[in-house]
Amino acid sequence: MKFFICQINPIVGDIEGNTQKIIQHIKEGKQKRADVVIFPEMALCGYPADDLLFFDDFIISMEIALDQIAEYTEDITTIVGLVRKSTNEYGKRLFNTAAIIKNKKLLGFKDKTLLPTYDVFNEARYFASADKQKVWEIDKYKVGVLICEDVWSYSGLSPDAKYKVDPVKEMKTLSPDYLVVISSSPYYFEKINLRDQIYAKAASYLNCPIIACNQVGANDQLVFDGRSAYYNVKGEKVAVAKAFEEDDLFIDSNKLQEVCSIEEDPMENLYKALVLGIKDYFGKQKLTKAILGLSGGIDSAIALYLTVQALGKENVLVLNMPSRFSSLGSIEDSKKLCENLQVEMKEISIDQLFQNFLDVLSPYFLGKSFDTAEENLQARIRGMILMAMSNKFGYIVISTGNKSEMAMGYATLYGDMCGGLGVLVDVPKTLVYDLARWINKKNEIIPQNILTKAPSAELKEGQTDQDSLPEYNIVDKVLHGYIQNHSSKQQIAKTYHLSEKLVDDLIHKVHLAEYKRRQAPPCIRVTKTSFGRGRYFPIVQGWVK
Repeated sequence: MKFFICQINPIVGDIEGNTQKIIQHIKEGKQKRADVVIFPEMALCGYPADDLLFFDDFIISMEIALDQIAEYTEDITTIVGLVRKSTNEYGKRLFNTAAIIKNKKLLGFKDKTLLPTYDVFNEARYFASADKQKVWEIDKYKVGVLICEDVWSYSGLSPDAKYKVDPVKEMKTLSPDYLVVISSSPYYFEKINLRDQIYAKAASYLNCPIIACNQVGANDQLVFDGRSAYYNVKGEKVAVAKAFEEDDLFIDSNKLQEVCSIEEDPMENLYKALVLGIKDYFGKQKLTKAILGLSGGIDSAIALYLTVQALGKENVLVLNMPSRFSSLGSIEDSKKLCENLQVEMKEISIDQLFQNFLDVLSPYFLGKSFDTAEENLQARIRGMILMAMSNKFGYIVISTGNKSEMAMGYATLYGDMCGGLGVLVDVPKTLVYDLARWINKKNEIIPQNILTKAPSAELKEGQTDQDSLPEYNIVDKVLHGYIQNHSSKQQIAKTYHLSEKLVDDLIHKVHLAEYKRRQAPPCIRVTKTSFGRGRYFPIVQGWVK
């Protein structure tokens, strides 16, 4: 059989635009003389559609769009993901489904069986679960269809994907000649190999090829990496689509193909994920221009570099906002970086504004020593300037803080936390440095001094981050153990050879800052557990003291 895998980047809710994109790819599939053209999970409405699914007219519009698509399926079979109404008397009112259409006729639907409710997923909020598996006869071959999570349970490789039923085992009894898997499987750092292993095990067990079509693109906080692929009966990947961009993959199963041996670079993948996250956040909202404050530190430097790669240098404005505590080196480093990136930088000193605030508050602060109140005033003045420029000229403010700082509460509400998008909010500090070194491999874009100097907010004389925090390599180990693995403080202390008192103090800081993170801008999720989508902790609680 000849398969045309269409790895598209849909816009959530843009059913009309997504429909036209699907129709165009069906036409291309016909030109290539494909037997089957395949689209990702929920391609018609985009994944995740979240609470848009509660609106009846949203679901009805997909029914109408499916009829439009069917008109273009003469002499070709189309498998497309969407959402449909359930006819069940009880339970949830919707199915996450795949429509199978041939020669303008709807052959039927394959509804999703396993509905993940872990990590970033909450599908049981919306969908009912299918109770059986199906195959369709297409050109004398039996073709099975499963949707994303349906394949994960069999492998046993994901500790979260454990269910009473196993669609892969049920599919085995139907003896498919091919298995099509449509998915919207999001990226996180170093996830790729896991997905390959899961598909490989399923293909080997079923003794049939798997044709996997995965969504690509960024929708709000999630980034989908694509990498749609074809796996042979041995579970070997013999064809793969591009990562982090729209791509099509034409497969003729009758022609022998060599096993893919693509060398993955985790840092390149992280870079592409972050750039795509920025590009789609802006592009899908028809936004074009960004502004950020450049301090001369590593975080704002990397945030600027990524934003320029995503939007173009002509669409990014940089503000350098020095105070009496800003070092000459930081100002020079900022200028050098902007020269390297050919980006416009404007300098607005905040010192007079800061002094005005100090004068106004002096009667009330009388007898009090200089502390975080005065430090945060500077960050908030900078935030006000950035937001004023945003309001006046239509720029979207890029928040530059990293995951380690957000975890520790080492960020100022209504100051450096203001903005429309937090580019590095899910990137730990140590990984920020790794990314910077990767960027500098070919050419030194990030000035070396930014990489080597001690990190500092420069909000008081001689300040460094390590005045109030351990080294970031220690912070990030504790965060990995606690936030991603949900380990106890005793387990973390033992694993990393740290004192329980230190671990306890860092965990305490994580929970103290919970209220701040609720008010942070949306982030681009690139680790297994982000502070954005998929993590739900109470602000008011008595467990962690």
